[in-house]
Amino acid sequence: MNDATRRGLAELSLSFERRYGATPLLFRAPGRVNLIGEHTDYNDGFVLPAALDLATFVAIAPRTDRLIKVHSANLDRSFTFDLDVAQERRRDWSDYVRGVAVELGATGHRLPGADIAIWSTLPMGSGLSASAALEVAVGYALMSVAGEPIDRLELAKASQSAENAFVGMRCGIMDQYISCHGIEGCALLLDCRSLEATPIRIDSRARIVVANTMVHHQLAGSAYNERRLDCEQAVAILYKAIDGVAALRDIDTAQLEMHAHLLPGRIARRARHVVTENARTLEMAAALEAGALETSGRLMNASHASLRDDYEVSCPELDLMVDLARGAPGAYGARMTGGGFGGCVVSLVEATAAESFAARVAPAYEKETGLAPVIFSCFPAAGAGSVAI
Repeated sequence: MNDATRRGLAELSLSFERRYGATPLLFRAPGRVNLIGEHTDYNDGFVLPAALDLATFVAIAPRTDRLIKVHSANLDRSFTFDLDVAQERRRDWSDYVRGVAVELGATGHRLPGADIAIWSTLPMGSGLSASAALEVAVGYALMSVAGEPIDRLELAKASQSAENAFVGMRCGIMDQYISCHGIEGCALLLDCRSLEATPIRIDSRARIVVANTMVHHQLAGSAYNERRLDCEQAVAILYKAIDGVAALRDIDTAQLEMHAHLLPGRIARRARHVVTENARTLEMAAALEAGALETSGRLMNASHASLRDDYEVSCPELDLMVDLARGAPGAYGARMTGGGFGGCVVSLVEATAAESFAARVAPAYEKETGLAPVIFSCFPAAGAGSVAI
């Protein structure tokens, strides 16, 4: 934890005491960057995310009633709800908090009322999964003050259900899973069907560099759900022609090529991205294990091309940032990360070149767009837990 974060947590704790008159417990849940495996999680496929040291922090103290009182330090907004009253979607940030409480209650957990203050170092809408970090941090904190043991997989599932059923975003489980299960120094190769994960250590010769384009196009949410429907349509057609197909994960590239004529053009492109992305993800995990950084970079480049051309979730700013990142000295490869239509680009960069990366890329991006990007080198962090300052 760096000094700026420690100061922020100290201020969060002090402001909590002023607001609620109690000394809080502190919890965190990290955001994530996905090295490869985009839009494969809700197709039962493979992903390769790493938890970040950027996180959402929750200060909490139990109440004697069933009220949940919440304040966001970042937004300077507050709301209150009653755990004994049915909750309805508000279509704002409060849905993530109320949704987790609703889902945990629905699975049999008797949560107490609580006073909560939230502070995050994660930029919203950047593709670093600030929403999942919020869900997991709140869920972890509520379970802790309830005195219940934390089942990380159960918490990940409840957080995903909150986003699916309450928020209305039909995301897969990757973001919530890595926020719960992150391992310091490692990405996780996650099988989104079995929910089995294999740690993949990041070679010390390389750094993960994240560049925030500072754009977030508003069609992201609806377009995300549309892509999922496209994938479901592909499965509905292909399961009649290929035995055992329950998701696009069950199809390899040869089978898809053989049966692509059955799919409408747009649906065929969506399926091609998912099928080839699954193959790239497995190949990149093996390459990282073997220290084959050039191969890993090539696979990241191919992933971006597929997301841009077949899945159509990139945008001019992402494409520009990827081009600039690839042209920087020491860069192995770069791709958009997250749902798309803005947010961040992730690059794999030689460790010795990581410091100079931002100095080269940021001015060139700002010259073209007028936007000053935020670029940082990161180290994979641990998953959700308690915090001491």
